[in-house]
Amino acid sequence: MKRVPMLSAGHAAVDFYQGAVPALVPFLVAGRGYGYVAVSGIVLAATLLSSIVQPLFGVLTDRWRMPWLIPLSMVVAGAGVAFGGVTDSYALTWLAVALSGLGVAAYHPEAARLARIASAGSHVRMSWFSLGGTLGFATAPVLVTPLLAWWGLGASPFLAVPAVLGAAVTLPAILATAGGERAATAAGPASGRDDWPSFVRLTLVIVFRSVVYVGLSAFVALYMGGGAAGAVALFVLFAGGAVGTVLGGRLAARWGRTRTMRLAYALSIPAVAGVALAPGPVALVFIAASSLALYAPFSLHVTLGQDLLPSRVGTAGGVTLGLAVSAGGLAGPLVGAVAEATTLRTALACLIVFPVLAWLLARTLKEPALT
Repeated sequence: MKRVPMLSAGHAAVDFYQGAVPALVPFLVAGRGYGYVAVSGIVLAATLLSSIVQPLFGVLTDRWRMPWLIPLSMVVAGAGVAFGGVTDSYALTWLAVALSGLGVAAYHPEAARLARIASAGSHVRMSWFSLGGTLGFATAPVLVTPLLAWWGLGASPFLAVPAVLGAAVTLPAILATAGGERAATAAGPASGRDDWPSFVRLTLVIVFRSVVYVGLSAFVALYMGGGAAGAVALFVLFAGGAVGTVLGGRLAARWGRTRTMRLAYALSIPAVAGVALAPGPVALVFIAASSLALYAPFSLHVTLGQDLLPSRVGTAGGVTLGLAVSAGGLAGPLVGAVAEATTLRTALACLIVFPVLAWLLARTLKEPALT
């Protein structure tokens, strides 16, 4: 049984809803007349609530094994988006989208814990699990936009289909992995001492990385001129992220996680600088390089965090997959404010400082000595 590919498919299904909520925004504006503040509140309901609650679910999964939470959370995430598109009440729409974010938050800590078990310590396999989430998020606008453009918001219930399919595909892998975990637990508990200082530094690395990537994803299309050129830039950014996720796992298998992280963040510094400074279409090369470098350590963050907190792998997964990643996104409005006060090129140039900070902090991290 290919448990990791099955879990990766489930990861794609649940992260589809993180990308689906922003894709709903233009249709809520056109169909219901919501203003920018109103739709910003809806997006915030999904992203901020998910990032805050996710570590709490991590704490719960550290105390109690809850594999059943994975398919349930996927269905909840899908149901929230499906209902949010058909209700006419802003309050109900907000609550439905918040419910979807709650489902996404509930999924990640427990799923990351089981993926760690299923991958049996392989960085390559864990990178495939992470790749599922990247692809799910990136493909959401491709599926949501044509569906709602053709049928309108009334077709939103069809958006629950990926959640149901994902839960069905993932269920056999969950049962098999949870069964193997019970046998391993009976043989003896996980050993090792939690290294909180290193985990805090790793969390800051992820936040700095998130600031850069969210800033690029939010403004690179406009920077390249919008329209077809902007769409190409976003495709390059997302495609580079998918390739970088798998590449990072393979490099870590050969060189180790911390060495791969340091190399990736060192390379991201000139890559991000090139995005802001290179002329015209040449910037696409640096967009691709930035995405590769920023996503190469993505799955390594999760496994390293779990190894730094061996007695709290759920908490580690909740922070590295949720809170730290979303916290970086809070800097997005600041990047926009700099762009309005100066130029978009200047705002993107300001992002260069964050991969420098990530690289400096990554240099202080060492592979945990597991016993």
